[in-house]
Amino acid sequence: MDFSGKTAVVTGGANGIGLAAARALTAGGAQVWIFDLERSPEIAAEFAGRACAVDVTSRASLDAAFTQAGAPDILIANAGIGSEADLTATSRELWDRTIAVNLTGVFHTVQAAAERMKPRRRGAIVITASTNSYDGEAWLSAYNASKAGLLGILHTAANELGPHQIRVNAVCPGLIRTRLTERHFSDPSVLKDYFRHIPLGRGGEAEEVGNAIAFLASDLASYITGAALLVDGGQMATKFGVWREEVAEFSNAQWRLRRE
Repeated sequence: MDFSGKTAVVTGGANGIGLAAARALTAGGAQVWIFDLERSPEIAAEFAGRACAVDVTSRASLDAAFTQAGAPDILIANAGIGSEADLTATSRELWDRTIAVNLTGVFHTVQAAAERMKPRRRGAIVITASTNSYDGEAWLSAYNASKAGLLGILHTAANELGPHQIRVNAVCPGLIRTRLTERHFSDPSVLKDYFRHIPLGRGGEAEEVGNAIAFLASDLASYITGAALLVDGGQMATKFGVWREEVAEFSNAQWRLRRE
């Protein structure tokens, strides 16, 4: 994937999936700008100082950062948060904050980038949605609603921006090892049951999602727009689970078939 001569902006790019995507784009030759809540000196150094402290819930903050970075060829709208709470215990504060970052923040980010891409008649936008855009995982009503809403932004933006030769796609990761999910990966008893429902028998790594994002942003995906790419090890293709002790064993955080 060749991104030579292209400028890319990655929101939430200081860690996790965003950082993996930023590194994949950089490896392809892109000039990558990291927009994150905190401007980490280490991250700024890794990307030659191209890092801005940005609050995606503030349009003024976003516009100031885009003014500094210039019109992007590629936008990765990745910034997001997630907190668990029972439906009836979800506070107004939790709901408002989640929607503000995950949904409204993506809307403002995509809108700001699109305004700068349209006069140039080119661009690629990738939104980080989720398998939770489709299902109703318990304890995550605010997160699920925000991620479901991203599909509305995806489809509408792809429709409106296509005539300007701006492609808009999304990735929908499953359970991926990041800073936010590390506590799940450190509990084998949780993983054993969760991974029963994943055909590949394991969780994903941030780099695997980053590579999918880079593909959708690249010219290799030149006729793909409006698509939501599942990066979930096949989880959304299953219903009643895949793995059984009769034919497989769980070790080192992965299900594997026994040798015949």
